[in-house]
Amino acid sequence: MRKEVAPPGPAPANTVGKIFLCFEIKPVLAALLAITLIMAIWNLQPYYENLLSTTCRCSFTTTTTTTAITATSTTTASSTNVLNKTTFPSATASKNYSLPAAAAVKRAVAAATSTTATTITTTTPPTRNAEPNKRQFSAYGNAAALFVQMGAYRGGPATFAVIGLASKPIHVYGRPWYKCEWVSFNGTSTKAKAYKMLPDWGYGRVYTVVVVNCTFPAGNPNSDNSGGKLLLYAYYGLSPRKYEKFTALEEAPGSYNDSRYRPPYPYDYLYCGSSLYGNLSAARFREWMAYHAWFFGPRSHFVFHDAGGVSPEVRAALEPWVAAGRATVQDIRAQEEFDGYYYNQFLVVNDCLHRYRFAANWTFFFDVDEYIYLPDGRSLEAVLNELSEYTQFTIEQYAMSSMLCLNDSTHDYSREWGFEKLLFRDSRTKIWRDRKYAIQAKNAYATGVHMSENVIGKTTHNTEGRIRYYHYHNSISVPGEPCKVFLPDSAKQGTTWYNKLPFVYEDNMKKLSSTVKQFEQQTLGKNNHHQPSS
Repeated sequence: MRKEVAPPGPAPANTVGKIFLCFEIKPVLAALLAITLIMAIWNLQPYYENLLSTTCRCSFTTTTTTTAITATSTTTASSTNVLNKTTFPSATASKNYSLPAAAAVKRAVAAATSTTATTITTTTPPTRNAEPNKRQFSAYGNAAALFVQMGAYRGGPATFAVIGLASKPIHVYGRPWYKCEWVSFNGTSTKAKAYKMLPDWGYGRVYTVVVVNCTFPAGNPNSDNSGGKLLLYAYYGLSPRKYEKFTALEEAPGSYNDSRYRPPYPYDYLYCGSSLYGNLSAARFREWMAYHAWFFGPRSHFVFHDAGGVSPEVRAALEPWVAAGRATVQDIRAQEEFDGYYYNQFLVVNDCLHRYRFAANWTFFFDVDEYIYLPDGRSLEAVLNELSEYTQFTIEQYAMSSMLCLNDSTHDYSREWGFEKLLFRDSRTKIWRDRKYAIQAKNAYATGVHMSENVIGKTTHNTEGRIRYYHYHNSISVPGEPCKVFLPDSAKQGTTWYNKLPFVYEDNMKKLSSTVKQFEQQTLGKNNHHQPSS
């Protein structure tokens, strides 16, 4: 067949054009594609080999393969070039991909465009069995830790306490146990079986609280004061083969001082507070702190635990007391990563118990919307002397309204303190109300929110008429003015019903307000607080 030939055109204007006429377009494109493919395989060789293994039809193993893909780019242009070098699997090959492998491909692209080195972990599918009815179970990840340590403390010459969280299902349905070892810096070591306590009364969620007591029968393992480490062995179950070992506590050479564990102690009274969370009122906090600093006297100390509730305003209210050495605020916000009961308050009170076990004669546990009160003008020292034969005693609750106030036009309620104007008490009887407590911490191994079940010695609940606490429920988290409902002056007499509950007038706390305000001013000065009183 005759071919039509195009008429000759004008000669090329430059040498480059002549050179391109010497080459066919398809061979050039094929060469460029081959070079690109070779460079992609060269740069991604380790990951490429791993992808090839996922398409293999031979038996898989259940091991985990970690492939490191490192991509360094300094400009947008170079990032684009690296991306273009990534080889994606064909549609045919993708049929054999497991979901983890497909996800790994996406992560590989992200790693290639990153400015830092990224390590990608891919898990190969489980082995296929020759027996079709024999099933396999493949585990990925960990739902909860075996043990999460918060603190470890010496409880005397021969005993230690390790406080932490542990997976609740393991302790409810399994048989985990612990063992302690003291490794001295002089080269010797001694072991002891530990005793565990679960003091959260079953309220734990994903995590439960565990207090591990390590008591060495032979006495002080650091008797020569050479120093050493307390190691804790945490076992997953009855088998002694599977466990975790970690250093719970370390004592420097010469640091052991036996006098720390005998009276006299630094304080007469110590306050251990639960987790502080939510939007707390700085005004109510200021009032609570001033009242109890006055109530417990100068030989007392307050320990607060900030789980997110200590805002800048609350911290400003506490800071003068911290500066005066009367209070300590510990940041425990990291606890939110471990799902326990009410911001892990059982964990917090147990850590405080052991951390300050030999800091005071008596340790008190109650909340920041509760006020301890002594009727009939009695002194705290006199009451505690009467109760000294007991390791712990519980305190009766008087429930106060957090919104009922008197309608008195002669008073500027915005300038009055909360306990100065919330004067109506829930008068129901023969109902159970939560109690709070005080304890001689030296005789306690673990504790709870409302009392301890792990003590040496006696407990009494017969404290009515000697000590009580007024509970202004949730008033600490009410911003601004707490008075919401105003009652006539006649409400001072008889019973007032509100929301089907009976209330009676009680002004015991109001009578102390002037004394407490004067104490605060004398202790901290006039210009230490700027929060509104409402």
